[in-house]
Amino acid sequence: MIALIVGVIVAVVSAYVGIEFYLPQIGTVLAGSLPVMFFCGGLLAMIAGATSIKDEAEAKKLEQEQKKEEEKK
Repeated sequence: MIALIVGVIVAVVSAYVGIEFYLPQIGTVLAGSLPVMFFCGGLLAMIAGATSIKDEAEAKKLEQEQKKEEEKK
């Protein structure tokens, strides 16, 4: 419980200090990091799509193998 309270206090103080004293620098960091974040998000989406296609192809292959086994019986 004490860790939660300390965590909330630290978060509030750091947010206040960040907004009050370092807002222009935070804006610069965010402006510079957004393109990198979008690139990484697009890369993750491409990986997820490729994995999904691969999983569908594997499932289809297993389904066809099961049909062949059922026909043999």
